Amino acid sequence: MIRLLDVTEENWLEVARLSVNKEQKNFVAPAIGILARGYVYRNCNSRIIVFADDDNIVGAALVRDLDEEPACYDLQEFMIDRRFQNKGYGTKALSLILELLAAERKYECVEVCVNKEDAPALHVYETAGFVDTGYIDDDAPDCLNLMYYFK
Repeated sequence: MIRLLDVTEENWLEVARLSVNKEQKNFVAPAIGILARGYVYRNCNSRIIVFADDDNIVGAALVRDLDEEPACYDLQEFMIDRRFQNKGYGTKALSLILELLAAERKYECVEVCVNKEDAPALHVYETAGFVDTGYIDDDAPDCLNLMYYFK
């Protein structure tokens, strides 16, 4: 059963060793980069959320507060280790993250920017209920801006 964990002194090295398939490396930061970005965005209430199944860490995500318009949770990174892909972990972990953020409800929505070429990621987000906002960021013209609105 998948569950969410915090990064700790005991598990951060295991988190840092997570990696994706070669063809995905253009779409998601290395795990150590996710950990570093979580530190850099600490003033934006950033959180590294780790996903585990039994004793195996299977993935990680970075969520931060985005107070500029549209004010929302910003899902900056989301990865499942290559050894655990295509087993439903991404869908379940994303669902748990959305439940966690919905319970907190600091904002009414969650935003994610996804490369247009990353079909597996787009599928996971769209299955979860994210919708394309139509916004194109000048700094990331090859990405779609997706939004999930809490019910």
